[in-house]
Amino acid sequence: MSLSELATLVQYSKSHLSKVERGKRPSVQLARACDQALDAKGALRSLVGAEEAGTSASDSAAEGWVAPWTLHLSVDRGNDFLSFRPRALTDPSDKPAMMTWRLPEIVGREDSFSLALPNFRSLYDECRAMGQSLGPGVVTPLLVTATNALRTIAVSANSTDRIAALRLAGHFAEYAGWMCQEGGDDSAALWWTDQAVALATAGADHDLAAYSLVRRAEIALYAGDSRSTIELARCATQQSGNPRVRGLAAQREAQGYALQGYDAECRGALDRAASLMSVAASGSPAESEGAPVLGSLHMSDPTGFVSGWCLLDLGRPREAAETLDAGLDAVPETARRARARHGARLALALADCGELDHACAVAELVTASLPLVDSATIRSDLRRLNHALRRWHHDPRVRSAAANIAAVLQTEALRPYGGPVVRGRALS
Repeated sequence: MSLSELATLVQYSKSHLSKVERGKRPSVQLARACDQALDAKGALRSLVGAEEAGTSASDSAAEGWVAPWTLHLSVDRGNDFLSFRPRALTDPSDKPAMMTWRLPEIVGREDSFSLALPNFRSLYDECRAMGQSLGPGVVTPLLVTATNALRTIAVSANSTDRIAALRLAGHFAEYAGWMCQEGGDDSAALWWTDQAVALATAGADHDLAAYSLVRRAEIALYAGDSRSTIELARCATQQSGNPRVRGLAAQREAQGYALQGYDAECRGALDRAASLMSVAASGSPAESEGAPVLGSLHMSDPTGFVSGWCLLDLGRPREAAETLDAGLDAVPETARRARARHGARLALALADCGELDHACAVAELVTASLPLVDSATIRSDLRRLNHALRRWHHDPRVRSAAANIAAVLQTEALRPYGGPVVRGRALS
């Protein structure tokens, strides 16, 4: 049989069959087609299977589970998935994996979303827990898809379920913004914060909308913009009657004053923050309804942490070290990100007051956690710590700590292939 005749039977090109004849490995699909055309009763397919069994694990991985995936999300109940392998460019039989799914209409169903709400709420809590031990590249895709699922549900849900869906979607979006900031991308962090505001406003969640200003203040704080930090914090205070939101805003305001060196104003804001957080701890209406808690969940005394931060920026490192050291043990071991953020500030304060042994020991704990949590904000503090330690560059303890810091800072550019990378630079 000529190649032209076989090509007609199996619906492959003559040139492709010629390549197989000269040694190109045939696909399973081609082997099956030839089996059928030549009545080979599976013999050709079994030969291809034998060859594939001998394929190295690295070859299989290179074209299999690490292939790039693309996911298109929308709110019109249409979502598309595509997996494309490079060898499909040369082998027409290797088709990309594609699928499309749509959310069924749920209009008129009284229980349409209320039954699913606890599942989404649990997913939100799980994402926040994962964010304490895994990096933004792992957690952010979960937040994005959950946000889209909720806003898709909101399109056709009844009014009560729509509000609930939009409010929870706003919390997912807000946490996505924090993950983007931790990934070093301020632009993405601000974009997701804007999305959180839009969703919260549509869901009449005024507390989350006001809290977004606290998040913006934090981004400005890490950028060293003390004036914007203070102004945004004050706006959040004016827009919210929630004591927790106002307390968190007062903390950012205090940090802004500390950057400016205004001791009295900083202490006044810290006092207000402590008082408001105490009121919030007694139980605000939003918290009693089971709404997600805004701000850190893992620091038993967030105002104490912020106080230590402020003392350091005010040029009082010994007081800062005492305050931060007392609070580190209260952060749960499972909260790697929170412990590392706390530890980075503590190590910086200890270095500034010459407590080298303690500073280097704490820095070792921070550098051990950083590759897992992948935090740009912690890297920012480690850069400051590295600079502070240069005063004692001849000390063996300092050289060892500096080497560890340099090693984890280099991992910033070494992201795993295949994972959704939060692009951008680390904050400085």
